[in-house]
Amino acid sequence: MLEARVRLSRGAFALDAEVVAPGGVTALFGPSGAGKTTFVRAVAGLARPESGRIALDGRVLWDQGTDVPPHRRGIGTVFQDARLLPHRDVRANLLYGAPGDGRLGEVVDLLELGPLLDRRPRHLSGGEAARVALGRALLTEPRLVVLDEPLASLDARLRGAILPYLARLKATGVPMLLITHDAEEVVALADRVAFLDGGRVVDAGPLAEVLGDPVRAARLGAGQAGVVLTEADGLGVVGRVRARDVVLVSERVEVAGGVVVPVRVERVRDGVAVCDTGGVRLLADVGDAPIEGMRFAVLRGGP
Repeated sequence: MLEARVRLSRGAFALDAEVVAPGGVTALFGPSGAGKTTFVRAVAGLARPESGRIALDGRVLWDQGTDVPPHRRGIGTVFQDARLLPHRDVRANLLYGAPGDGRLGEVVDLLELGPLLDRRPRHLSGGEAARVALGRALLTEPRLVVLDEPLASLDARLRGAILPYLARLKATGVPMLLITHDAEEVVALADRVAFLDGGRVVDAGPLAEVLGDPVRAARLGAGQAGVVLTEADGLGVVGRVRARDVVLVSERVEVAGGVVVPVRVERVRDGVAVCDTGGVRLLADVGDAPIEGMRFAVLRGGP
């Protein structure tokens, strides 16, 4: 569990935020300039708070009398630019900071990096570099992975290609703190969300509760959010799917230009159904229509 209270000032901007991340994926969500990156830099040891307390699994990382160096905090950090070592190949980049190479094969398989191991970073696409950065963070055997806008520099196609790998990373059980201003990433990955605005946490709670409350869901923008699904999800290339493009049906049907997937409806609130596809959440705009017995979703989003 991460417990972090960070207070610091940068010119006219003041950050005074407290976040508790009990496990799974906690999303720190908010607009640009809200203080998200400043907060996680403090958590990772890359920025010094003026006051507060940061603890991970009960171990104090920072307070007025303690300041654990970044490399000893047990935190793997992935930034929106991959920050790979240009003079080393992918294998060496993956092992940089790792205690050994015993898990290299496991991580290479997880993130499908085998064909890239001998390449230099300049020969990687943006999506490939992002996967290498994820692998490097995981190989440090962290107690927490911090993802600071990891998809922000990628276009929609590449974001769609990387999301399934983030889901795989989540499935390893390593707790993650996801920093994002993209509601789709929150809906697809997060278990809990904290809203940061103007340097303050204005709301926080389990994602299921947030999506079930119309006021809190509106803050997230969940009514318009969707997810990006790709071949890696086993659903075919679908692209961006928004709530208005999802129709629930009781039996599997064939739909021209659409994809049908089995779902479990978790809850419905104010005409929006939250559905689980077995690892990826979908939102469906159902209005007043009855949803009893609905077992499939027709995805009408285009690539």
